Parts: sequence; structure tokens; C-alpha cells
Amino acid sequence: MAVILPLLMILLLALVEFGFVFANYQGLEYATREGARTAAALANGQNGQNGLPAATTCATIDNQVIAAVQRVITGKGSIVTLANVSQIRIFKYDDASGGPLTGSINVWTPGTGPLVDGVALKFVQTSGSWNACTRNNGVTPDVVGVDLTYSYHLTTGLGALLRWAGASSIAMTDKTVMVLNP
Repeated sequence: MAVILPLLMILLLALVEFGFVFANYQGLEYATREGARTAAALANGQNGQNGLPAATTCATIDNQVIAAVQRVITGKGSIVTLANVSQIRIFKYDDASGGPLTGSINVWTPGTGPLVDGVALKFVQTSGSWNACTRNNGVTPDVVGVDLTYSYHLTTGLGALLRWAGASSIAMTDKTVMVLNP
């Protein structure tokens, strides 16, 4: 019993920790999907055309995308910790490389950002080269992607054992891409 019980406890803690990791990852997937959906729906703004509110311009689209990601992460039922998100990127997807097109990436990092619908964003754009006004939603539309980087901190007693071994967190990323709406 003295040999088997510690092994069973470690196994139980590993299962519980895996559940937390999986739940956090699902939250990240939902957040990037919501951000990409918002970016695809708003396309290049077209200032009040195609059913968009008149206040939606190309200058405010990325703010709306980040706000959508933030709303999911901070929403009821989400166990994702907003403070552990280190970066959100909005980018033009390149089919050839299977990732962001070099020179078309907007990077947002933690900070005090602009107000969107009366709520301050917890992210600020720190670099960017893909202006929303130049996004193509015509016959051959651009593909927009949203990804984020997250650090999951172990929460069960297994985390204490792993910290002793030198691992206290797990780096997680998720990416969603969607074609811009016409």
C-alpha cells in the first residue's frame, strides 16, 4: 500500500491536471475562433456598408478583433487567465508556408489599450504592418488569422512536484484562420 498509493495519487493528479490543461486549451480555441470570425465578418470596414455599423472603420477593426478575444477569455465559464496571455497576433495567412505572411502581422501585447464598447482592452498594439484598410475581400479574398500565446500554470499538487523538477508552466498556442467575407 505504501508503494502503490503515492503512484495512484500521482496518476490521479495527472488526470486532474490534464483536465485543466484541456479546458484551458478549449478556451483558447474558442477565443481565437471568435477573433478570426470577427475579423472575417468586418473585413476591411467599408464604413457602414454591407450592414456594418457606421462607427466600424478600417482603423477600428483590429480593436474589435482583440475585444472579441478578450470577451471570450474574461467571459463567465472561462477558466483561461487573461494575465497569462502574452501575445495576440492578427495576420494575413499564407497558404504556401501554412502560417503568417511575412510583413503582414499585427502584434498585440498586454497593456492598456483603447476603449471598445465602453470596455478598455487589456492589450495594446506593439507592432503591425497589415493595415485593415488594405485587406482584400473581393473576388480572391485574403485569409485572416488570429493566434495567441498563453502560459498555463500548473494548479494541482502535481504542479508542486513538477516545479521541483524545473517545470512550472506549459506554453500553449492556438491559431484560427478564416476567409474574409465579401
